[in-house]
Amino acid sequence: PAHTETTFRRRSGEVFDALAAIEPMTLTGKSEPLMFTALVDVTERKRLEAQLLQAQKMEAVGRLAGGVAHDFNNSLAVIQGYTEVLLAGAADDDQRSSLGEIQQATTRAAGLTRQLLAFSRKEVADPRAIELNSLLANLEKMLKPLLGEDIDLAILPGVDLGLVKADSGQLEQAVINLCVNSRHAMPKGGQLRIETANVDATRVDGATPGAARQEDVAPGRYVMLAVSDTGCGIAKEILPRIFEPFFTTKEAEVGTGLGLPMVYGSVSQAGGHIRVESEVGRGTTVRIYLPRIDGSAEVQELQVAALIAKGSETILLVEDEAALRALVSRLLLQDGYRVIDAGSGREALQKAAATAEEIHLVISDVVMPGMNGRELVEALLAVRPGLRVVFVSGYTDDILAKHGVLEPGTALLAKPFTKDALLRSVREALVRPHPAAASPASLN
Repeated sequence: PAHTETTFRRRSGEVFDALAAIEPMTLTGKSEPLMFTALVDVTERKRLEAQLLQAQKMEAVGRLAGGVAHDFNNSLAVIQGYTEVLLAGAADDDQRSSLGEIQQATTRAAGLTRQLLAFSRKEVADPRAIELNSLLANLEKMLKPLLGEDIDLAILPGVDLGLVKADSGQLEQAVINLCVNSRHAMPKGGQLRIETANVDATRVDGATPGAARQEDVAPGRYVMLAVSDTGCGIAKEILPRIFEPFFTTKEAEVGTGLGLPMVYGSVSQAGGHIRVESEVGRGTTVRIYLPRIDGSAEVQELQVAALIAKGSETILLVEDEAALRALVSRLLLQDGYRVIDAGSGREALQKAAATAEEIHLVISDVVMPGMNGRELVEALLAVRPGLRVVFVSGYTDDILAKHGVLEPGTALLAKPFTKDALLRSVREALVRPHPAAASPASLN
């Protein structure tokens, strides 16, 4: 029999993909040849195959990103850290301007790494309770000059908006990427609306005119973030591909094809969903649905602010990258801490055994030659129960999971980091209630 895959149309007008098996046959007593045809609807199979192909693409790029992230982030952390040190002491305007350019370039480079890791859903996230209206209010001053005077920007905050749990940096970058896309879709100017609202639904209905890239949204309580523009819109045949890594319709010097995949990765990592509706010549609306949580973001922000204070405790710093170890040690010493530094796990154990004073906190890289950070902490906890821990790494979540440092409650600082992020992580770890004989498995 002959087999072929083609497209058919039902009586209702619906088009579907089917595998057709065709075989000639004859019936007893009949001389006319007949053709026996069997159709199998393969629409769902093809949809699953497309999803698998997309997942394989994401995984391939994710492996590539994870392979270069560690060394790249080490270098960025050193550049960023020493730039901050020099900026703090710069008295000359020209020096501050030059250092500011270096700092901005480093931030952009770190952003590229975040985008690569985010769309592959392998970035180390720092989820916290966030109030989206406050996040958008902070972004508004940055967005207006970024978009230009010919874009009419309006932010419409929802009333009594609930909280979401997500990485604020990732969400800010996602909003910026969506706004930049809208700006490119409106080269002669137009209107851009950013709206938030609470959504309580048994289902989220996205039935609107034009093309739509819909994603199933489970029943529940959500906070919706919508970005709408009056731009050129997205063609129906392109819409299914907009979240593919490196897919772009922009010119090479304008787009990399990472913006929307980064948005998709960040939203997925926060447990959310995206729905996109667009019509050529009539603009595009991107709706993000993030699970709503209970709590007070204001209280949490005040608690975090109170943590950034001078210290006096003793910290065991373990980092195999000498330049980064010297930088972190310098920053901690400037903030009042006493530092015992080591370039490997074995050296850290030797120095810890040689000192009789209390070690309050260990800051350790995760992936190191010989003994990794997890093994080091287990050995230290065996002789110093209750020791506080902050892990530092430029690797991705899948690598860290193999080293057993992604359990709930584990403090993890992602490279590259700012001075404030480092000091905040240290204070947060130190002010936690002292664990009574903490086990190596908890690592709190």
